[in-house]
Amino acid sequence: MAMAFVLINAEVGSEDEVLINLRAIPCVKEAHMVYGVYDIIARIEAESMDALKESISDNVRSVENIRSTLTIVVY
Repeated sequence: MAMAFVLINAEVGSEDEVLINLRAIPCVKEAHMVYGVYDIIARIEAESMDALKESISDNVRSVENIRSTLTIVVY
């Protein structure tokens, strides 16, 4: 099992919408609003590292109103 945490900056005012959309993605096991430099942190899981990369690129980063992400891969 591959896992990563993704730190997310959302467009101002769209944080709640982004959080709801992230939680609807199957590979997103947890997503929480945070305060500080980032708006949201999400825990992503997949069967392999390749599947994890694909899930983050194709599913997470394509959510509307995400401005930027920082991915932290867990080993």
